[in-house]
Amino acid sequence: MAHSAQDIATFCKKKGFMYASSEIYGGIAGLYDYGHLGTKLKHNFENVWRKYFLSLHDNFFEIEGANIMHENVFKASGHLENFIDPIVDCSKCDFSERADHFIQAKTKNRHEGLSPEQLTKLIEKHNLVCPKCQSKLRPVTVMNMMFPVNLGTGKGNRAYLRPETAQTPFVNFKLQYELQRKKLPLGLAVVGKAYRNEISPRNFVLRQREFTQAELQIFFNPAKLNQHPHFEMVKDYRLRTLLVEDRIKDQVKERSAEELVSKGLPQFYVYHLVKIQQFYFDFLKIPAEKLRFYELDEKERAFYNKFHFDIEIELQEFGFTEAGGLHYRTNHDLQGHEKISKEKMEIFDEESGSKFIPHVLELSFGVDRNVYSLLDLGYDDDKERGNIVLHLSANVTPFFCAVFPLVKNKPEVTIKAEEISSLVKKHFSCFYDEAASVGRRYARADEIGTSVCCTVDFQTLEDNTVTLRSRKTTKQIRVKISELIKTLEKIYTGENLETLGKVVS
Repeated sequence: MAHSAQDIATFCKKKGFMYASSEIYGGIAGLYDYGHLGTKLKHNFENVWRKYFLSLHDNFFEIEGANIMHENVFKASGHLENFIDPIVDCSKCDFSERADHFIQAKTKNRHEGLSPEQLTKLIEKHNLVCPKCQSKLRPVTVMNMMFPVNLGTGKGNRAYLRPETAQTPFVNFKLQYELQRKKLPLGLAVVGKAYRNEISPRNFVLRQREFTQAELQIFFNPAKLNQHPHFEMVKDYRLRTLLVEDRIKDQVKERSAEELVSKGLPQFYVYHLVKIQQFYFDFLKIPAEKLRFYELDEKERAFYNKFHFDIEIELQEFGFTEAGGLHYRTNHDLQGHEKISKEKMEIFDEESGSKFIPHVLELSFGVDRNVYSLLDLGYDDDKERGNIVLHLSANVTPFFCAVFPLVKNKPEVTIKAEEISSLVKKHFSCFYDEAASVGRRYARADEIGTSVCCTVDFQTLEDNTVTLRSRKTTKQIRVKISELIKTLEKIYTGENLETLGKVVS
């Protein structure tokens, strides 16, 4: 049964995933807090991301930087001048919205990258009016999206909340390159907050003013853009792409990595497209048909991006939605910082014997959007069970396992259950629950995505076995306590519970 975005928002608040920030004061548009379950889910996603992407090369590392950065950082990056969004206002009421998104919602076509004048003409062409009061709309203008910060008491100490985490690796590159013994490629990852003064934040946590990004900036020799040492291993891997040439039919086409290279995309770029898709399919268990790489054309992508694919996930109410991207940023950022800071960013590469400013490949992920996507894809209003079931992969779900005593009024059963809970917690995220009937406890575990439930009953006291119940199928098997951890490890890595023992119910 289809669900709405409001269903997800209500569920998230009810169960403690995420909800409006400062809610007791009415909340603030575009700001959200994560509850006890949401925080665990978010951290689990971030940790899976770290483990996967930082393992792609021995010279990839995570760093952490300040959220407030020097004004000159954003002079160098171009944000002061170019980090603007087009805004359309009503001539009479308080309606205000990002112009290209407003027109897209009405025409069902993308209009990113157009000038204010072009957007104004589209509004006039389609006879668009204020959706609140039906009045005429003003000509499109622009607004800088950064949050300024005044430091201390003196004048002239202007800084900004960073609008992207990317600038942290760029301003750290020179020092980190020296610290890592002058080796390329060098990957600098950041998982942290970014801030954008969105004109009209909406769609729950999909468009916020404060959000979390997970980004990996790979600094490399541009002479090696068309090669990757492991490309032969992935050349036949098929990627779900929607190129600019596919837009007429609006159909995703599966192409091998080698075919994409033959169309002009560099090996180094395509190799990382493969790694991104494998992350979603193999680690997050996203259904293949729910993911695509959407190519942006010259007008849509940032002027410094030579190649740009959005990572898009199909959501129930919003359709294919950007969750991240792969961007070839050339040497734009380091060149800009060299010009403003007067610090030389050019390096001498001993391997090639040449001097150059490194180029950058950016792997960018919106953490909040990915967390929402996992909830949206996993949400199942199961009429047969009579409750919500949240289907999450074992490596991201807030709790992998739950341990229950069959009844709570028998001390010998509860004591044994507590012992087993302590054992399991040494290996997996686990919670203990003895409130209400065991059926209701199963339902509560299903609602928060718990992969497997372990129940201690009277037979446990006789033969040292427990039952394990699968969230996915509700099937149960009995296993010996001595083999419990080993069995749970197999379930965690993807084996079906029913194949690990005799099904008892």
